Order: sequence, then structure tokens, then C-alpha cells
Amino acid sequence: MDGLVYAYYVPKSSEQQRFIQERRSELAEQRKQVKEAKLSRDSTEYIERSVSDQKTKPGGADEGHQHQRDDTATSSYGVMEAARTRTSSSSGASSTHSLHAYQALLSNPYELRHGRRYLREVPYPLPCDLPEIQRQNLRTLLFCKVFGRAVCSPKVAKEAPRKVLEVGCGSGYWSASCHEYFCSLGHKKASFTGLDLAPLAPDWSKQGGLDWKFVQHDIRRIPLPFDDGEFDLVMLKDLSLVLTLGGPFQTFLDEVLRILGEGGTLEIWDSDHMLRSLLPHPPPPPSKRPLDQDIADQTATFLIAPGTPFAPAQSKYLQQANTWMQEALDRRQLPPSPCARIAQVLYQEPELLENVGVRRVAVPLGELRWERESGTEPLLSPKRKGKAGELTTEQYELRQTALMTVLQKIESLEPLLKDVSGKNSEEWSHWWASMMSALLDPSRGAITGECLEMGAWWATKLGGGIEAVATARCQD
Repeated sequence: MDGLVYAYYVPKSSEQQRFIQERRSELAEQRKQVKEAKLSRDSTEYIERSVSDQKTKPGGADEGHQHQRDDTATSSYGVMEAARTRTSSSSGASSTHSLHAYQALLSNPYELRHGRRYLREVPYPLPCDLPEIQRQNLRTLLFCKVFGRAVCSPKVAKEAPRKVLEVGCGSGYWSASCHEYFCSLGHKKASFTGLDLAPLAPDWSKQGGLDWKFVQHDIRRIPLPFDDGEFDLVMLKDLSLVLTLGGPFQTFLDEVLRILGEGGTLEIWDSDHMLRSLLPHPPPPPSKRPLDQDIADQTATFLIAPGTPFAPAQSKYLQQANTWMQEALDRRQLPPSPCARIAQVLYQEPELLENVGVRRVAVPLGELRWERESGTEPLLSPKRKGKAGELTTEQYELRQTALMTVLQKIESLEPLLKDVSGKNSEEWSHWWASMMSALLDPSRGAITGECLEMGAWWATKLGGGIEAVATARCQD
């Protein structure tokens, strides 16, 4: 069994318990400082960012942005330090300069690099042009297909939210898909807000018929421009290339929980950037959510459970891409395999979140050899057994879509991967053409179990909120 890697959920070890206790103490100290800062606001200068939907008066701040807070970003990627108080003229000048620089970024967020459009002054590694938008839309469509719905939390299907926030919304395609899903359940009154630095989303209120609003904001700037407890559902989708899962993500998560209402749902969708090969394994035991297994059977995908066996990628091209991907993301302190870590982040907030759930799915990038070999019995769920090698047209197209989104991501990350690989433009073009020829030609058998690992995580916010937890801890 050399080389096997197993999907797992982090056990509740003594190390994890110690981390939780440290996290609680850290959270209490942070909230104590915030409380003290609030008490001194009346005697200090500050700019408060809008958390209101109402228009400002003529000559005031931007429309829909009353009560503005100005937070100054540090030069470190993804790390924000709140600057709510100004105690000197020099700090006030610095704040004004920071605000002007940020407003300039909002008005002109793009620049051309490597022949494609990117966000300027932001270390987000993916471009923001039409091909990448289309790839992300395909990935969202793939998520909805393999999950069978636009929201995985069982609570949301029973209690439709009134206000929904999609963070890092891009084109807003998920919001449009979620609106359709809610309408299919008879819930047509949910309003949607999209938050992103890049103003890519169309006016879905005109094109999609949903109650839609777009807010332009850099999510690394804390606080987010919303009221406490404003939303019933917050979706964080594909943010693993935006914030690390360390301190910056934890700070961001605290802010997300602030704007999520009591009893509201937090949901996270993401996929691993490095690929592994799925190995033959017995069908999973009966699930507490049999609908999930039914969807897996219909889509010819595989639910990932503790002990699901994986091996490293077998294709030499995907092995090389994995190596370069890991080095490139490690340099930027971004997680190459976020799916193994997100659940742990949610479990580390036991006083803020409950009913943590997870669903992970492996989508093969081609037909699996052990699915089609007639000499051995395919180890599949009885519902999906059929003639050897038989995939429906829809199942085959779903796998081809997953493969295309993987190849397009490698293409979008070309500047980073080419840099760490040491290849010049001619060498990279030759490698790219060879990879495409091998992986897109089923007759060459280059896909040998490689799959795209996708995951959804959800939790419910407990009553009392962050401030109540922090106050209790401070009193202790």
C-alpha cells in the first residue's frame, strides 16, 4: 500500500483541543480590544464604512455607503489591521492617503499582464478576463450538478433565507443558480448581495429576475461594509486562492460571523488544486443522507469518506503540474489542498458554530479502468452497476467538464507555473501542447484514476454572537 493517501476528517486529538482553547482565549482578547475601541469612538476621529442600503445626502460619502470605517491594509498579503482611531495628524494623513489609494483601486481595479487582465495591487493569482470567468462559471455549474443543488445545508432547504451574501461573487453565477433552486422549492422572496473587488457581475435583477445588489469591496479590508447579523446565509466559494487558512482567514471568518445573523447558515465550497488518483474501494455504507448517494450514482461520482483510498496522480503531466502547483502556492502561503483543512477551521469555533456538516465528492477526469474492466467486478454501489465500461452521455460530459476546468486552471496559472518550472516560453508551449494531446485523447489512456476533489462545508451560527462569547470570556 505504499504511496496511499487517505481522505480523512481531523480527529479530536489533545493537540486539537489545546488549539481550540488557545483560539478561544485569542478570540476573547480580540473582542475585548474591539469593545474598548468602541467606547472611545466618540472622542476620536474615524471614518465608518457604509452598512446601510439608504442613499447618502448630496455632498456626503458614496451612494449606499453611510457610516464608513477606514481600515488600513498592511503590506503583508491578506493581513488587515484595523485603524479605527486617529490620534495624530500624521496618522490622519496616512489614513487619508490609504482611503484615496483604495478608492483609486475600486475605480480602476485592472491591469494587463502576460497578455491577460489581472487585478492590480492585489496578489490574487488568477486573471479576471472572459476565459477565466467562463471557467469559474463551469466550475460552479459542476458544483451544483455533483451536489444536486445550489446549497448543501439541510437547514436552508427547510428554512429559506431572506438575505443571502455571496462573497467573492465574480460573475454572480452562483447567486443566479441559488435563486433558481429556491424558486424550485417555492421560495421566491430571497434577496441576494454579491461582494467582490472586481465588478464583473451583470445586473441580475434585469437579466435573471432576482432581487440582486452588487457591492464592490476588497474582502481583505476589515470590516466588511455590512451591519451585524445582516444576512441569513453567507456563501464563501473558491476563496482558497484569496486568503490563507491561517491567521488572515481566521480574521476574515470572524468578520463573516459578525454579519451572519443568529441561526444563520455559513456555507463554504472549494476544490483541491492538486490532483490525486482514486483507487477501487467497496461501496460506502448506508448514508444518513441517502439522497447524496443517489446523486453520486446518477452523476457517476464518488462520495469521499474517512478511509477512501487515494494514490498520487499517475499521469506524468499531472504529476509535474502538481509539483509546480504546490511550490507556486507554497510561495504565496496558499493551500494547495484546502479540502482537508476547511472542516477543522469550522470545528475550531465550538462556541460560535453548531451543526457542522461536510460533503466531499471525487469527480473522475475520465473513465476509470476498474469501472470498465470486465475481468473484475466493479466495486460500485448496486444502483450504479451496469454493463462494463458503460457511462451515459451526461456522465461522460460531466467528467469532461471537470477535466476542462482543471486544464483551464493550469492555463490561467501559467505565469506562476512557468516561473517555478524554469521553462521558457517555447518549452512551456511544447509541454502544454503535449499535455493537452495526451489528456484529451481517451485512446491514449493518460487518465488513470485522477479526479477533481470538491467539497462543501456548512454550519449554523449559535445565538449570542461573537460579542457575547467574547464578553463571557473576558468576565471569566
